[in-house]
Amino acid sequence: MELTHMSSFFTNAHAWCAGRVPYGRALLLAYFLYIGVRHIASASYNSLFKMLNLGIHELGHFVFAFFGEFLQIAGGTILQCLVPIISMFMFYRQRDFFAIAIAFGWLSTNLFDVATYMADARDMMLPLVSPFGGEDIVHDWNYLLSALGLLEWDTRLAFLVRVAAVVSMLICLIFGGWLIGNMVKVKEEQ
Repeated sequence: MELTHMSSFFTNAHAWCAGRVPYGRALLLAYFLYIGVRHIASASYNSLFKMLNLGIHELGHFVFAFFGEFLQIAGGTILQCLVPIISMFMFYRQRDFFAIAIAFGWLSTNLFDVATYMADARDMMLPLVSPFGGEDIVHDWNYLLSALGLLEWDTRLAFLVRVAAVVSMLICLIFGGWLIGNMVKVKEEQ
């Protein structure tokens, strides 16, 4: 994004804050702070978003089924990360700047889940889920990293995804906090 676009984005976001009530949003942002801390503290933590993310992940396998086995298996992760990103663009078009911040938090929960799943690629100790059950359940990241010749890199790649998750959560918290601060400031000026 060019500097003028970035400046315009924040100018529009600041103007959007006028007349908005910060209190419920502040509680939601505090919950995302809690989620972020819990995810950083434990790779096995699951937030309330886990089931939604898992449902979207499983849907991704069906959506990408027409593009071959590799993309079908990768499709779960692709869709679960793509939906929050698409949401950000949708919220930008609707000019709901706080929802954009929350979508970054939602993306973060997906990235934390992906990192945990990816780090398990060699060990395959996580319980796997399949909408239809069966004995032929594939560990997505074991298959994907093996196919790419990167299986021994599972934990290092997972670390990078965790870093991306932390960055995404920080964007949520910092941008969301900035918006709430502006809502309070505008309210006090009135």
